Amino acid sequence: MTTSNNNPRQDLTGDHLSARQEKLRRLRAQGIDAYPAKYSRSHSSAEARVLFNKLLEADDPDVTRTQPISIAGRIMAVRIMGKNSFLDIKDVDGHIQAHFRVDTLGESYALLKEIDIGDFLGVTGPIFKTRTGEITIEATQFTFLGKSLRSLPEKWHGLKDKEQRYRQRYLDLIANDEIMPVFLNRSRIIQSIRTYMLNAGFVEVDTPVLVPVAAGALAKPFVTHHHALGQNLYMRIATELYLKRLIVGGFHKVFEIGRVFRNEGIDQNHNPEFTLMESYEAYADYEDVMKLVENLLSAVVLEITGSHTINYGDHILDFSVPWKRTTFSTAIHEHTGIDIEPYIGSEKNIEDLISCARDKGFDIQSGPPHQILDKLLSLAVEPNLIQPIFITDHPKVMSPLAKTKRNNPELVERFEAFIGRMEIANAFSELNDPVEQRQRFSEQEEIREQYSDEEADRTDDDFLTSLEYGMPPTGGLGIGIDRIVMLMTNQQSIRDILLFPQMRSRDT
Repeated sequence: MTTSNNNPRQDLTGDHLSARQEKLRRLRAQGIDAYPAKYSRSHSSAEARVLFNKLLEADDPDVTRTQPISIAGRIMAVRIMGKNSFLDIKDVDGHIQAHFRVDTLGESYALLKEIDIGDFLGVTGPIFKTRTGEITIEATQFTFLGKSLRSLPEKWHGLKDKEQRYRQRYLDLIANDEIMPVFLNRSRIIQSIRTYMLNAGFVEVDTPVLVPVAAGALAKPFVTHHHALGQNLYMRIATELYLKRLIVGGFHKVFEIGRVFRNEGIDQNHNPEFTLMESYEAYADYEDVMKLVENLLSAVVLEITGSHTINYGDHILDFSVPWKRTTFSTAIHEHTGIDIEPYIGSEKNIEDLISCARDKGFDIQSGPPHQILDKLLSLAVEPNLIQPIFITDHPKVMSPLAKTKRNNPELVERFEAFIGRMEIANAFSELNDPVEQRQRFSEQEEIREQYSDEEADRTDDDFLTSLEYGMPPTGGLGIGIDRIVMLMTNQQSIRDILLFPQMRSRDT
């Protein structure tokens, strides 16, 4: 059988498509609805196997079949052998074989010739085991549930082309059995995180996706226009400033799991839209949040895998608490030999830092100070951070929303968590002084003007107004859910854990 090129814009033409349409026509001519509205399925494939295994445990030699049940799924293989035929049916739990016999089905057996691989079928009958040991449903009746008008890719033995897998994830899910478990685990991981936060006393909330000011992170936003309001809006780049408004309003612990949008490049660890969890806890600082992060992720890994260790690439990652900690300046010095302390707090000195980094072999380009320091961390340090670790006490210029460190005015109370060479969390003791916060925003605006830096944070006057009503000491956190899923499902690219990753248009 030939295969299609799987272009979703292709017309329904070609020999194999014409043959399938002819089969559909013949079914309709016999009064058979190939696309019914409902089917009563009693068991999944996995439940059917459990049912038969319970029959074996009863150890009654006179009973070799279960009571009739109904299963449903997509046909993945067809073996027609005269008066006996076998079909492999796939559902979300796996595969099960179905056996069709002319002496059981009578005239309806002839309808098997109208079946194609890819069709959805419902089958009713008892479960038994064939002479070859295969757990099988013996069809006493069957129902067409969805006729497939296209052939599955690569003769159903697996879809290998990466771009096609990402563009047509539905084919990837059909053709590659190892894909569905990744996304089922993604759902379990998110649910585990949510349950932990709720059990820790946090309240889950929702904040706006369309915002008048794209603030709360150093990132370039997507811009849209609201016609009724007659104004430009932005897709949120973070949920931070709205969640902190809730702390001002009297909430004690809040969190949100949702999509954020950053107009940045696409690579192994980045997608323009991604899932972020942010949380804020009144009367806590970044030390408290560090404990929250390591306890949360350690508990989630244990719940999902049954262990505190997981395989990721060539490494075994250990999520046992406590995690290692080191400061930003210590990490830079350890991996570059550069003491950054003399360079912090002086724009003139930052140029000397660039020169020093280049002498050490790091390709650092001129730009705003926060970008220089962040680039040095990502180039020199991050590739070496395999096991869970907290990098703490960043230079103030990198963190306009974080509280100044108590014993060093050039640093802030901030940490980033790294695992598997990826940043997976970012957190602060939140700046709650409205006068200092306004000054920090003003400095960011100057940076944007001076360097044409679209990533510099933006002044959100309404947020500043809320701070002027008073916000208690607060510990804030952002965790990249997608990267956590990458780690826990042993996937090396963010595209492999997003059902529909962003792709370049076919026309470009």
